[in-house]
Amino acid sequence: MKPIWIEIPTTDIQRAKTFYESVFDEKLQLLDMGEFKMAIFTSGGFALCQLKDVYRPSTEGPLIYLNGNPDLNTILEKVAPAGGEILIEKRQISEEQGYMAVFTDTEGNRLGLRSKN
Repeated sequence: MKPIWIEIPTTDIQRAKTFYESVFDEKLQLLDMGEFKMAIFTSGGFALCQLKDVYRPSTEGPLIYLNGNPDLNTILEKVAPAGGEILIEKRQISEEQGYMAVFTDTEGNRLGLRSKN
């Protein structure tokens, strides 16, 4: 099975958009459909979503890992200044699997990063 679309819950779409643009150096496309707001990553495959009583940020549930290549440290050094928190510092999984780290965003979502270096 291969995921085709991932939605990251937000309570403040603009705050979350600013966080992800800062941490991942990527502009997000904001779609405002009244109560439902979405900020789509131009790299494709996922978006930030805000709709009261539907999307609830959480540190529980499935853990989604984002691409941290070429080196997780490039992304991790931006997390705290942008308002997030590093939960698990960069650590090696194995030589074959590379490295991982886990952080929370400004909305309280827990996300992971993986990279070869």
